[in-house]
Amino acid sequence: MYHELYIDVFFCVNFMMDYLLLLIVKRILKCSATHGNICFGSLLGSSLTCLVVVIPVLSPLIKLMIFHGGISLLMLRAGLGIKEKREMFRGLIGLYTGGFLLGGVFTFLHQYVRTGSLFFGIAVLSYHGVQGIWSFITCLQRFLSYRCKVTLSFESGECTVDAIIDTGNCLRDPLTDRPVCVLEESKVKAYISDEKLAKLRRIPFCSVGQSDGRIPVIEIEKMCIHKEKEYRISHPVIGICGERISGKGGYGMILNPDIF
Repeated sequence: MYHELYIDVFFCVNFMMDYLLLLIVKRILKCSATHGNICFGSLLGSSLTCLVVVIPVLSPLIKLMIFHGGISLLMLRAGLGIKEKREMFRGLIGLYTGGFLLGGVFTFLHQYVRTGSLFFGIAVLSYHGVQGIWSFITCLQRFLSYRCKVTLSFESGECTVDAIIDTGNCLRDPLTDRPVCVLEESKVKAYISDEKLAKLRRIPFCSVGQSDGRIPVIEIEKMCIHKEKEYRISHPVIGICGERISGKGGYGMILNPDIF
């Protein structure tokens, strides 16, 4: 079977796709590479790809190894300045993950555009589509990393609540200088009587709309935080909030990050 290859078009297409892929990997790895470095890495990768393609003596297997082994590594080294083996491995994963995403978005967009001259425009749109997908995945991962379940142990029993880890919660007990987590009062009604709640010691706090408030605190037996691993905190200090913590009821407790 005979195929006619225009090496100049092949070079331009590879250069642009390599450039977009290196931009994606740069964002994934948070590298400090400049656009000049990325341009040089893309130029090197595209030139070597064209060179390997036009050499007739190389077997398909050897070409495949050069494409996915040597050229990819050289692109990451020259374009993003990656030297360490661990970062290089992450870079290769990011390069091929970005390639799959870019190819998928490109194929989706290309079916609606039949004009071949719009190839580069579709490629740029695909790049921004991949950037949007990656931003969504990053935000979702960050959101899930702050969510967890917490089991609280009282004298009269245990309860499990949904919680978030809030880096803005810097509340501390001025008497013991220990971090204070905040829990909705409705979550502990069955374990703390109104009479006992009224007798609890109160500490000062400030929040949006309330610069000089006071919140009752109680020291419970223990608290178990369920994340990728369990964190067990003995005798934590818990602030009891009379108002609803989450507007939509998504969680009932705010954890102070200092307890970790």
